[in-house]
Amino acid sequence: MRRLWLIFAQAVTVSVAVLFVLNTLKPEWLRQATPAAVVAILEAPAGAEPAPAAGSYAPAAQRSMPAVVHIFTTKGGRGQRHPLFDDPLFRHFFGERPDSAPSESGLGSGVIVSPDGYVLTNNHVIETADAIEVALNDGRKFAARLVGRDPETDLAVLHIDGADVLPAITFPAADSLAVGDVVLAIGNPFGVGQTVTMGIVSALGRSQLGINTFENYIQTDAAINPGNSGGALVNSAGSLVGINTAIYSRSGGSLGIGFAIPVSIARDVLEQIVATGEVVRGWVGVEIQDLTPELAASFGYRDASGALIAGVLRGSPADRAGVRPGDVLVALDGETVRDPRAMLDMVAALPPGKRAVFRVRRGAEELDLDVAVGRRPVPQGAR
Repeated sequence: MRRLWLIFAQAVTVSVAVLFVLNTLKPEWLRQATPAAVVAILEAPAGAEPAPAAGSYAPAAQRSMPAVVHIFTTKGGRGQRHPLFDDPLFRHFFGERPDSAPSESGLGSGVIVSPDGYVLTNNHVIETADAIEVALNDGRKFAARLVGRDPETDLAVLHIDGADVLPAITFPAADSLAVGDVVLAIGNPFGVGQTVTMGIVSALGRSQLGINTFENYIQTDAAINPGNSGGALVNSAGSLVGINTAIYSRSGGSLGIGFAIPVSIARDVLEQIVATGEVVRGWVGVEIQDLTPELAASFGYRDASGALIAGVLRGSPADRAGVRPGDVLVALDGETVRDPRAMLDMVAALPPGKRAVFRVRRGAEELDLDVAVGRRPVPQGAR
């Protein structure tokens, strides 16, 4: 038995020695041969860019995402001061209480529309902010200043000072958006980071929603959530077609009904604010309402087209021109007025000081009244 054990030990020792020598001098002899491939697979060369999948919107997203920014706002507050802090003896033992309470913070999105650093966003994102910070998709952060805002369309323009050339989004050559077009919504929902969602244009020209004074929204089912406000709605080419603004929701989350301000309105507001710091609109000083079939019948009118003048402000341009409550505006400078919303937009587009011809229906006759357009008052707190 002892002899067998010695033979076994010597054999193991010799084997280990041989393996050591082979591993030192000829390690390739010990490597396991790579098995032959069962299927011949063609691999792309190292560094080759993969082609987008058919139907992918990755190129559009990649073109527009760098221009969409996160906006962080802070607002300082003042806490209620307890009467004891007015007592000198109390302050001597317990010290002074800071006047300012912890600041409140908010977040939203914005779109860089110029390499010079101009950013479009929603007015409600920044309207109460004391400080604004913009974070780019590449991680850079900059302080931003407010150039101007327009509460009546819920748009605001910021400027990033001291930054190098910034990635700017492209504008479409023409406003050719149609119902059924594919769109991407880009923003920072709930602060989770930049997110892209896809949907279609569900409707155009949405108004009378009670969101803003001037409404002409794009409706989309692309998911828009809190934090997306001020972000970009882009088409399949990556060009800006709208500024995401609001959602219809009973839960606070997306239900597939989102609204965006068309790029045509956003561009007009942007150019006016950059040029003058504010948006100037026409005004005539009337209160208008829908002319329902019932109201039309009560006035003895055969149809319900036009805008009913429900009230006229004393001393306003309309008052001086002879417009009266009960008149129905049917045309403005020869262009038919379909409803109150159309009239509001048409009057707002007139430059202050221009003289416009208002054709009104009064009883059984129609009159042409010459109105000197005034300037629409700036909403309180807009400056």
